[in-house]
Amino acid sequence: MTGKVYLIGAGPGDPGLLTLRGAELLGRADVVVYDRLANPVLLDRHTRPEAERIYVGKSSSRHTMRQEEINSLLVRKAMEGKMVVRLQGGDPFVFGRGGEEAATLASAGVPFEVVPGITSAIAAPAYAGIPVTHREHNTSFAVVTGHEDPTKPDSTIDWDKLATGVGTLIFLMGFENLELIVQRLMQAGRPSSTPVALIRWGTWPQQETLVGTLSDIVARADAAGFGPPAVTVVGSVVQLREQLRWWDSRPLFGKRILVTRSREQASDLSALLSEQGAQPVEFPVVEIVTPDSYDDLDGALARLNSYDWVVFTSANGVRVFLERLKVHGRDVRALGEVRLAAIGPATAEELRRCCLRVDLVPSEYVAEGVAAELIARGVEGKRVLLPRADIARDVLRLELEKAGATVDSVVSYRTIPARTGLSRLKAMLMDGEIDVVTFASSSTVRYLVAGLGEDALSLLSRAQVACIGPITAQTATSLGLRVDVVASEHTIPGLVAAITALFRRREPR
Repeated sequence: MTGKVYLIGAGPGDPGLLTLRGAELLGRADVVVYDRLANPVLLDRHTRPEAERIYVGKSSSRHTMRQEEINSLLVRKAMEGKMVVRLQGGDPFVFGRGGEEAATLASAGVPFEVVPGITSAIAAPAYAGIPVTHREHNTSFAVVTGHEDPTKPDSTIDWDKLATGVGTLIFLMGFENLELIVQRLMQAGRPSSTPVALIRWGTWPQQETLVGTLSDIVARADAAGFGPPAVTVVGSVVQLREQLRWWDSRPLFGKRILVTRSREQASDLSALLSEQGAQPVEFPVVEIVTPDSYDDLDGALARLNSYDWVVFTSANGVRVFLERLKVHGRDVRALGEVRLAAIGPATAEELRRCCLRVDLVPSEYVAEGVAAELIARGVEGKRVLLPRADIARDVLRLELEKAGATVDSVVSYRTIPARTGLSRLKAMLMDGEIDVVTFASSSTVRYLVAGLGEDALSLLSRAQVACIGPITAQTATSLGLRVDVVASEHTIPGLVAAITALFRRREPR
């Protein structure tokens, strides 16, 4: 049985610009054939682990696989009965080879579908604050290949008409021919004062924009060390950039920020950093694993109705607690009249997500804050269940017992170091590629410092260090680290806000 090939536009780079149809098909694919400008995040985010991934990236000077070989590969995989996704940067039919691939598939009798993508011709200018049309500036725009040699006698580009007959000109893949393109436009009548913008890696976190005119853009690009891949925009709309720029004016734009949380928890922090323009670098230094035994936790769950309070100090603790209830054939009804406390908003939200009412969230999101507010409510003679991590501080249990409570502190999960990829992280820190290292718990500090070994203090001194709260900061300081940022609100949003404030203070006036 013949499979089917889906020619999907991956969009210009920002993973959020993939179409819903594209995401759906990526999630079902048996084989994904992808190129250099398709963001790898799309594969990690949407494809199944068992899907075969085949890289066929091409640049102007180097081809991993010739186009004829790519065409044959698509046919062969489909003939094996596979669902094949051909993922191309931008749109497959806008200066891509999608048309040729579709023709090959049609000739071979292979079913195919085309899923358009957002082309960088429009998206890159938009992310640079340049609308390709604006009624006060132009009434037309053209997208032109910049890959064709402008000096060849049989050029398919009518430079005389193009230079003066279209409002905004957008050249794709044209950086290596920039000097010749500029010359042809001016020779054909485009004024030398016409504004020009070069947008490199448009919509990516490392996007760069260089503005000049036809008369000086080549010299400016040389001086700036500018290079491909870049979109070239020619026209008066470029003047709107200073007013409309938004992508690269966000407070953390261009900053690489290390996220050390566990893989299960990293996404929330990464998403908030991305919204502020940062490029999150996820390197989980902790891994959440099951305890050596669930006996203590299961025993506490068996007598759950004997407790007055259950105090949760992490969202992980909430998830494990409820999972163990489910294992024993019970649900949240087993809590009955037991009251619930959460150390902070994220833990409280995890409880609320499971339709549980939270009776106490302290104003200070640390164990001492929970203890103080519980004691203020009166815990003498009360029974308290404290499901926690194996390495959690014991201060909460000690404070509550000192106030007269009976506390069952049980290990519900363990945290262990996750040290894969340390050599790459060391290289990034050594080369100054990390601007901020974030720590959301004391365990992340200890595990990263231990993992980096004797070079830890030297490597981490090359970046700013940001901690979620005073306990984490105290751990970092005790290990010899310089702490630059401590969040005043001890939450993930508070951590991001503190980092953002740091760089805003450093902006030139």
